[in-house]
Amino acid sequence: MDCFVEGPNFLVIEPSGCIDCSMCVPECPVGAIYNATDLPEHLKHFEDLNTKLAAHPGWKPITNAKSPMPDHLEWKDVTDKLAHLVLPE
Repeated sequence: MDCFVEGPNFLVIEPSGCIDCSMCVPECPVGAIYNATDLPEHLKHFEDLNTKLAAHPGWKPITNAKSPMPDHLEWKDVTDKLAHLVLPE
């Protein structure tokens, strides 16, 4: 599916483009993807955030498989990642 969108330092899934097939869940190298029906309550705000960021100018759809971000393992256990979110100007 072409529902992944990439920003400067963050990836999102555009919810309306996702068909909830869960194929991407085991592919995520840091376990950051959930099927919408399995999304923990404390992470539900990310659905709205994903919708907003996916439509943000400057964020681009990912249409081909690519390697994880180079520093993905460094961010795996970081809490409050939203404080580090970079939006394009």
